[in-house]
Amino acid sequence: MKQPTLIILAAGMASRYGSMKQVEGFGPRGETIMDYSIFDAIRSGYGKVVFIIRKEFADNFKSIFEPRLKGRIKTAYVYQELEFFTDGFNIPPERTKPWGTAHAVLCAKEVVNEPFAVINADDFYGYDAFENAAAFLDNRCSENNYAIIGYDLERTLSEHGTVNRGVCGLGPDGNLATITERINIAKRGDMIICEDGLEPKELQLHTTVSMNFWCFDRSFFTYTQHFFTSFLQQHGKEIKSEFFIPIVADQFIKEGGKIEVIPTTSLWFGVTYKEDAPFVQQNLRQLVKNGEYPERLWT
Repeated sequence: MKQPTLIILAAGMASRYGSMKQVEGFGPRGETIMDYSIFDAIRSGYGKVVFIIRKEFADNFKSIFEPRLKGRIKTAYVYQELEFFTDGFNIPPERTKPWGTAHAVLCAKEVVNEPFAVINADDFYGYDAFENAAAFLDNRCSENNYAIIGYDLERTLSEHGTVNRGVCGLGPDGNLATITERINIAKRGDMIICEDGLEPKELQLHTTVSMNFWCFDRSFFTYTQHFFTSFLQQHGKEIKSEFFIPIVADQFIKEGGKIEVIPTTSLWFGVTYKEDAPFVQQNLRQLVKNGEYPERLWT
Protein backbone atom coordinates (compact mmCIF):
# COMPACT_ATOMS: atom_id res chain seq x y z
CA MET A 1 0.00 0.00 0.00
CA LYS A 2 1.30 3.43 -0.96
CA GLN A 3 1.70 5.95 1.82
CA PRO A 4 -0.48 9.03 1.26
CA THR A 5 1.05 12.39 0.40
CA LEU A 6 0.37 15.75 2.06
CA ILE A 7 0.07 18.82 -0.17
CA ILE A 8 0.48 22.16 1.61
CA LEU A 9 -0.90 25.27 -0.10
CA ALA A 10 1.63 28.01 0.63
CA ALA A 11 1.68 30.11 -2.54
CA GLY A 12 -0.80 32.77 -1.44
CA MET A 13 0.25 36.04 0.15
CA ALA A 14 -1.46 37.18 3.33
CA SER A 15 -3.24 40.44 2.46
CA ARG A 16 -5.15 40.69 5.75
CA TYR A 17 -2.25 39.44 7.86
CA GLY A 18 0.31 41.79 6.37
CA SER A 19 3.35 39.50 6.00
CA MET A 20 4.43 36.01 4.94
CA LYS A 21 2.77 34.21 7.84
CA GLN A 22 3.43 30.76 6.34
CA VAL A 23 7.01 30.77 7.65
CA GLU A 24 6.56 32.81 10.80
CA GLY A 25 7.61 31.03 13.98
CA PHE A 26 4.76 30.49 16.47
CA GLY A 27 5.99 27.46 18.42
CA PRO A 28 8.21 27.56 21.53
CA ARG A 29 11.33 26.91 19.41
CA GLY A 30 10.25 29.01 16.43
CA GLU A 31 8.24 26.28 14.72
CA THR A 32 5.86 27.35 11.98
CA ILE A 33 2.28 26.10 11.89
CA MET A 34 3.35 23.94 8.96
CA ASP A 35 5.89 22.19 11.19
CA TYR A 36 3.06 20.92 13.40
CA SER A 37 1.04 19.78 10.40
CA ILE A 38 4.01 17.88 8.98
CA PHE A 39 4.79 16.37 12.39
CA ASP A 40 1.19 15.13 12.63
CA ALA A 41 1.34 13.83 9.06
CA ILE A 42 4.52 11.84 9.73
CA ARG A 43 3.10 10.13 12.82
CA SER A 44 -0.13 9.41 10.90
CA GLY A 45 1.75 7.54 8.17
CA TYR A 46 2.15 10.04 5.33
CA GLY A 47 5.22 9.41 3.19
CA LYS A 48 5.78 12.71 1.40
CA VAL A 49 5.03 16.41 1.78
CA VAL A 50 4.64 18.67 -1.27
CA PHE A 51 4.90 22.43 -0.81
CA ILE A 52 2.99 24.56 -3.33
CA ILE A 53 4.89 27.86 -3.31
CA ARG A 54 5.92 30.78 -5.46
CA LYS A 55 9.26 30.39 -7.17
CA GLU A 56 10.71 33.47 -5.49
CA PHE A 57 10.12 31.87 -2.06
CA ALA A 58 11.81 28.55 -2.89
CA ASP A 59 15.22 29.24 -1.35
CA ASN A 60 13.60 30.53 1.85
CA PHE A 61 11.34 27.48 2.19
CA LYS A 62 14.12 25.00 1.51
CA SER A 63 16.48 26.65 3.98
CA ILE A 64 13.84 26.28 6.70
CA PHE A 65 12.38 22.84 6.04
CA GLU A 66 15.12 20.73 4.46
CA PRO A 67 17.32 20.62 7.60
CA ARG A 68 14.28 19.81 9.76
CA LEU A 69 12.73 17.13 7.54
CA LYS A 70 15.78 15.36 6.12
CA GLY A 71 15.49 11.65 6.82
CA ARG A 72 11.98 12.03 8.27
CA ILE A 73 9.75 12.44 5.21
CA LYS A 74 10.22 12.92 1.46
CA THR A 75 9.81 16.50 0.23
CA ALA A 76 8.97 18.18 -3.06
CA TYR A 77 8.49 21.82 -4.07
CA VAL A 78 6.04 22.88 -6.76
CA TYR A 79 5.57 26.36 -8.16
CA GLN A 80 2.16 27.79 -9.01
CA GLU A 81 2.60 29.78 -12.21
CA LEU A 82 -0.17 31.49 -14.17
CA GLU A 83 0.62 29.74 -17.46
CA PHE A 84 0.60 26.19 -16.05
CA PHE A 85 -2.13 23.96 -17.53
CA THR A 86 -3.63 26.83 -19.56
CA ASP A 87 -2.92 25.02 -22.88
CA GLY A 88 -2.26 28.17 -24.88
CA PHE A 89 -5.10 30.19 -23.37
CA ASN A 90 -4.45 33.89 -23.93
CA ILE A 91 -4.03 35.16 -20.36
CA PRO A 92 -4.92 38.87 -19.99
CA PRO A 93 -1.62 40.79 -19.65
CA GLU A 94 -2.92 42.63 -16.58
CA ARG A 95 -3.65 39.35 -14.79
CA THR A 96 -1.25 38.81 -11.85
CA LYS A 97 -3.50 37.03 -9.35
CA PRO A 98 -2.98 33.23 -9.10
CA TRP A 99 -5.81 31.09 -10.47
CA GLY A 100 -6.81 29.76 -7.05
CA THR A 101 -6.52 26.69 -4.84
CA ALA A 102 -7.74 24.05 -7.32
CA HIS A 103 -5.18 25.26 -9.86
CA ALA A 104 -2.51 25.19 -7.13
CA VAL A 105 -3.24 21.53 -6.44
CA LEU A 106 -3.22 20.78 -10.17
CA CYS A 107 0.33 22.13 -10.33
CA ALA A 108 1.43 19.13 -8.19
CA LYS A 109 0.22 16.61 -10.77
CA GLU A 110 3.68 15.44 -11.84
CA VAL A 111 5.03 14.78 -8.32
CA VAL A 112 2.05 13.01 -6.70
CA ASN A 113 1.31 9.39 -7.60
CA GLU A 114 -0.73 8.29 -4.58
CA PRO A 115 -3.86 9.34 -2.64
CA PHE A 116 -3.26 12.72 -1.03
CA ALA A 117 -4.51 15.28 1.45
CA VAL A 118 -4.56 19.04 0.88
CA ILE A 119 -4.25 21.66 3.64
CA ASN A 120 -3.54 25.36 4.08
CA ALA A 121 -0.10 26.41 5.29
CA ASP A 122 -1.42 28.80 7.93
CA ASP A 123 -4.03 26.62 9.65
CA PHE A 124 -3.46 24.28 12.60
CA TYR A 125 -5.62 21.18 12.10
CA GLY A 126 -4.61 18.79 14.91
CA TYR A 127 -3.45 15.18 15.08
CA ASP A 128 -6.94 13.64 15.09
CA ALA A 129 -7.71 15.31 11.76
CA PHE A 130 -4.56 13.93 10.12
CA GLU A 131 -5.11 10.46 11.56
CA ASN A 132 -8.72 10.37 10.33
CA ALA A 133 -7.69 11.62 6.90
CA ALA A 134 -4.93 9.00 6.65
CA ALA A 135 -7.39 6.22 7.53
CA PHE A 136 -9.68 7.41 4.74
CA LEU A 137 -6.86 7.69 2.20
CA ASP A 138 -5.59 4.22 3.07
CA ASN A 139 -8.93 2.40 3.07
CA ARG A 140 -11.80 4.20 1.34
CA CYS A 141 -10.46 6.75 -1.12
CA SER A 142 -11.16 6.03 -4.80
CA GLU A 143 -11.79 7.83 -8.08
CA ASN A 144 -15.46 8.13 -7.10
CA ASN A 145 -15.01 8.79 -3.38
CA TYR A 146 -13.21 11.82 -1.90
CA ALA A 147 -13.47 13.37 1.56
CA ILE A 148 -13.32 16.59 3.54
CA ILE A 149 -12.53 17.13 7.23
CA GLY A 150 -15.45 18.97 8.86
CA TYR A 151 -15.12 21.45 11.74
CA ASP A 152 -17.72 23.18 13.92
CA LEU A 153 -18.12 26.80 12.79
CA GLU A 154 -18.13 28.09 16.37
CA ARG A 155 -14.60 26.77 16.89
CA THR A 156 -13.15 28.45 13.80
CA LEU A 157 -13.91 32.14 14.40
CA SER A 158 -11.53 35.01 15.12
CA GLU A 159 -12.00 37.58 17.86
CA HIS A 160 -10.23 40.16 15.73
CA GLY A 161 -12.37 40.38 12.61
CA THR A 162 -14.63 38.57 10.20
CA VAL A 163 -13.73 35.29 8.50
CA ASN A 164 -14.74 33.46 5.35
CA ARG A 165 -15.79 29.82 5.57
CA GLY A 166 -16.99 27.09 3.23
CA VAL A 167 -20.36 26.13 4.75
CA CYS A 168 -21.10 22.45 4.16
CA GLY A 169 -24.60 21.25 3.33
CA LEU A 170 -25.00 17.59 4.24
CA GLY A 171 -27.20 15.08 2.46
CA PRO A 172 -29.39 12.43 4.14
CA ASP A 173 -26.41 10.05 4.09
CA GLY A 174 -24.20 12.56 5.91
CA ASN A 175 -22.02 13.14 2.86
CA LEU A 176 -21.30 16.53 1.34
CA ALA A 177 -24.21 17.77 -0.76
CA THR A 178 -23.18 21.41 -1.24
CA ILE A 179 -20.42 23.76 -0.15
CA THR A 180 -21.07 27.49 -0.16
CA GLU A 181 -18.44 30.15 0.40
CA ARG A 182 -19.79 32.57 3.01
CA ILE A 183 -17.92 35.77 3.83
CA ASN A 184 -17.90 38.34 6.64
CA ILE A 185 -18.76 35.83 9.39
CA ALA A 186 -18.44 36.93 13.02
CA LYS A 187 -19.92 36.17 16.41
CA ARG A 188 -22.35 38.80 17.71
CA GLY A 189 -23.27 37.99 21.29
CA ASP A 190 -24.67 34.46 21.28
CA MET A 191 -25.24 34.42 17.52
CA ILE A 192 -23.03 33.90 14.48
CA ILE A 193 -23.91 36.45 11.82
CA CYS A 194 -22.88 36.32 8.17
CA GLU A 195 -23.14 39.71 6.45
CA ASP A 196 -22.73 38.80 2.81
CA GLY A 197 -26.26 39.32 1.49
CA LEU A 198 -27.02 35.59 1.38
CA GLU A 199 -29.48 33.59 3.44
CA PRO A 200 -29.56 32.46 6.12
CA LYS A 201 -27.94 35.49 7.73
CA GLU A 202 -27.65 33.72 11.09
CA LEU A 203 -25.63 30.51 11.08
CA GLN A 204 -25.93 27.77 13.69
CA LEU A 205 -23.04 27.38 16.15
CA HIS A 206 -22.40 23.77 15.10
CA THR A 207 -22.65 24.34 11.36
CA THR A 208 -20.13 22.09 9.62
CA VAL A 209 -17.55 24.13 7.73
CA SER A 210 -14.56 23.40 5.54
CA MET A 211 -11.13 24.59 6.64
CA ASN A 212 -9.69 23.42 3.32
CA PHE A 213 -8.56 19.99 4.52
CA TRP A 214 -9.40 17.68 1.61
CA CYS A 215 -8.64 14.05 0.75
CA PHE A 216 -8.36 13.04 -2.92
CA ASP A 217 -7.57 10.13 -5.17
CA ARG A 218 -5.02 10.86 -7.88
CA SER A 219 -7.92 10.94 -10.38
CA PHE A 220 -8.58 14.45 -9.00
CA PHE A 221 -5.79 15.78 -11.23
CA THR A 222 -7.32 14.57 -14.49
CA TYR A 223 -10.79 15.67 -13.44
CA THR A 224 -9.57 19.11 -12.36
CA GLN A 225 -7.47 19.68 -15.47
CA HIS A 226 -10.47 19.01 -17.70
CA PHE A 227 -12.68 21.31 -15.62
CA PHE A 228 -10.01 24.05 -15.54
CA THR A 229 -10.13 24.22 -19.33
CA SER A 230 -13.87 24.94 -19.13
CA PHE A 231 -13.29 27.47 -16.35
CA LEU A 232 -10.81 29.41 -18.48
CA GLN A 233 -13.25 29.53 -21.38
CA GLN A 234 -15.97 30.94 -19.14
CA HIS A 235 -14.03 33.08 -16.66
CA GLY A 236 -10.43 33.32 -17.84
CA LYS A 237 -10.78 36.91 -19.08
CA GLU A 238 -12.04 38.08 -15.67
CA ILE A 239 -9.02 39.64 -13.93
CA LYS A 240 -9.92 38.43 -10.43
CA SER A 241 -11.66 35.12 -11.18
CA GLU A 242 -10.44 32.17 -9.07
CA PHE A 243 -10.65 28.43 -9.54
CA PHE A 244 -11.27 27.14 -6.02
CA ILE A 245 -11.30 23.54 -4.78
CA PRO A 246 -14.98 23.83 -3.70
CA ILE A 247 -15.91 24.68 -7.31
CA VAL A 248 -14.40 21.38 -8.43
CA ALA A 249 -15.93 19.50 -5.48
CA ASP A 250 -19.39 20.85 -6.23
CA GLN A 251 -19.17 19.76 -9.86
CA PHE A 252 -17.82 16.35 -8.81
CA ILE A 253 -20.89 15.81 -6.62
CA LYS A 254 -23.26 16.94 -9.37
CA GLU A 255 -21.75 14.35 -11.68
CA GLY A 256 -22.36 11.53 -9.19
CA GLY A 257 -19.18 11.52 -7.12
CA LYS A 258 -19.23 11.11 -3.34
CA ILE A 259 -17.41 13.30 -0.81
CA GLU A 260 -17.49 12.01 2.75
CA VAL A 261 -17.56 14.53 5.59
CA ILE A 262 -15.17 13.29 8.27
CA PRO A 263 -15.67 14.92 11.68
CA THR A 264 -12.73 15.63 13.95
CA THR A 265 -12.27 16.34 17.64
CA SER A 266 -9.13 18.35 16.90
CA LEU A 267 -8.79 21.94 17.94
CA TRP A 268 -8.46 24.26 14.95
CA PHE A 269 -6.82 27.67 14.99
CA GLY A 270 -5.23 29.93 12.42
CA VAL A 271 -3.75 33.33 11.76
CA THR A 272 -6.03 35.46 9.65
CA TYR A 273 -5.02 38.69 11.40
CA LYS A 274 -1.84 39.88 13.16
CA GLU A 275 -3.85 40.01 16.37
CA ASP A 276 -4.43 36.24 16.14
CA ALA A 277 -0.71 35.51 16.63
CA PRO A 278 -0.66 35.59 20.48
CA PHE A 279 -3.68 33.25 20.57
CA VAL A 280 -1.90 30.80 18.27
CA GLN A 281 1.27 30.94 20.36
CA GLN A 282 -0.75 30.39 23.55
CA ASN A 283 -2.55 27.37 22.08
CA LEU A 284 0.70 25.77 20.91
CA ARG A 285 2.32 26.28 24.31
CA GLN A 286 -0.69 24.67 25.97
CA LEU A 287 -0.60 21.67 23.62
CA VAL A 288 3.10 21.22 24.40
CA LYS A 289 2.37 21.52 28.12
CA ASN A 290 -0.36 18.87 27.78
CA GLY A 291 2.12 16.51 26.22
CA GLU A 292 0.48 16.41 22.80
CA TYR A 293 3.68 17.72 21.13
CA PRO A 294 7.30 17.74 22.26
CA GLU A 295 8.82 21.13 23.04
CA ARG A 296 11.38 20.50 20.32
CA LEU A 297 9.58 18.95 17.36
CA TRP A 298 12.58 17.91 15.32
CA THR A 299 15.27 16.82 17.80
